[in-house]
Amino acid sequence: MGVGMRRRVFISLLGGAAASSAWPLTARAQQPMPVIGFLSTRAPDDSEPLVAGFRRGLAENGYTEGQNVRVEYRWALGQYDRMSALAEELVRRPVNVIAATGGEPSAMAAKAATSSIPIIFSLGSDPVKLGLVASYNRPGGNATGVNLLTTTLEPKRLGLLRELMPKATTIGVLLDPNFPPSANQINDLQEAGRSIGLQIHILRASTDSEIDTAFATIAQQRIPALLVAAAPFFDTRRDKLVALAARHAVPTMYQFREYTLAGGLISYGIDLPDAYRQVGAYAGRILKGAKPADLPVVQPVRFQFVFNLKTAKTLGLEISPNLLSITDEVIE
Repeated sequence: MGVGMRRRVFISLLGGAAASSAWPLTARAQQPMPVIGFLSTRAPDDSEPLVAGFRRGLAENGYTEGQNVRVEYRWALGQYDRMSALAEELVRRPVNVIAATGGEPSAMAAKAATSSIPIIFSLGSDPVKLGLVASYNRPGGNATGVNLLTTTLEPKRLGLLRELMPKATTIGVLLDPNFPPSANQINDLQEAGRSIGLQIHILRASTDSEIDTAFATIAQQRIPALLVAAAPFFDTRRDKLVALAARHAVPTMYQFREYTLAGGLISYGIDLPDAYRQVGAYAGRILKGAKPADLPVVQPVRFQFVFNLKTAKTLGLEISPNLLSITDEVIE
């Protein structure tokens, strides 16, 4: 074989090797982008800081929405009866992971819809008692996530509101009767009220008109203060609740800082955007190969006690030095 012939054979072989080595790269580039199903009881306009937190968690694990992961959003707008259909829609899609956010209805709907697709939940009750996981440290199935402790903090919120209003003998509690933990919320608050000699006036609302009726009752019966119990429906009506509390001049306690930022008087709860960051971080880890069964359920260790000083002045309230000393943030 001449030199020219040997050279042409070498080039041909080199070209073939290059083509064969390039093929897997092309195939990998054409692999479909993973998809996360983001299922929420809430509404998109009141959840922007939460979605931002979720995206921060994804970014911690190398995922950026629209670049190397897609997110399919499904919002129930506070209507819990829509959750099952929305969860089943994501399962049919199908998605690689479901982030079931916004409380118990979302988590339970996702769990009912699939026993194989990984689920990361965020809810306020004990996921072991709900049957979502076997234990906190070893969830054991296809679900894990964050216990927000929202419903379990109701007695603490009641005590703080009483300290703000020491002369009050009755405090109103606004509950969503359609929210699954509402019966436990009532029991916990009534027991807490008895322990400090406080009468609890239960008001129920699961629609806009029922919220209006509840505040009319507060005005008619001159209930001196109100606790808005944790419920995703109320989160979707945050501005309405804050506006009605201002209109009726009733000092009101809420579960999240977002309410006080919107003009509410006082709130006590977790750092919610950071909890959503944890949901995003777990979603990213699962996309990388981690199993929900091996990822412990997370519980917050930091709580935010927030006052809106401008609202307090409008209501003519004096905040005691003791309350101010334990306040994490004062909004002026």
